[in-house]
Amino acid sequence: MQIPSETDAAGLIDRLVTKQLPGGRGLEAWSSLLRAHATLLRRLETDLEKETGLALADFDVLAQLALAGGELRMTELADRALISRSGMTRRVARLVHEGLVRRANADADARGVVVRLTETGMARLIETAPVHARGISELFVARLDDEELAILEKALNKVIVDCNFG
Repeated sequence: MQIPSETDAAGLIDRLVTKQLPGGRGLEAWSSLLRAHATLLRRLETDLEKETGLALADFDVLAQLALAGGELRMTELADRALISRSGMTRRVARLVHEGLVRRANADADARGVVVRLTETGMARLIETAPVHARGISELFVARLDDEELAILEKALNKVIVDCNFG
């Protein structure tokens, strides 16, 4: 296969996209969703880490555990936190090392692993939650009115797909 020039590649991509999205319907909305997601997460991550020293993904793990009553099986935690199971294993190992969570066998035959929030982890979550909530408020909620928020929630709920990160 011959690699097209930049001009030819742009035209080829445009034709391939147009074939699947006639007239480019929805492409601008999709692009806006991706840009909003990426920029909001980057900013939330940067602000949280700068103000508290905690990574956003670590905060999410602690928050998911707290929302679940303090513990979850590793597989369920990975699904809720929306990261891969292997990524979760590494993240939990680091959080265990920091004393924020504990790992324990869930079954008598040791097949399952449960992750539990520690008192130190809960204290860290209580310290960082207001910073994260303030970021959500300033960067997202304050920029939309109630009607826009309701429309956005309804629209996004229609496109949520069931997926587990492996």
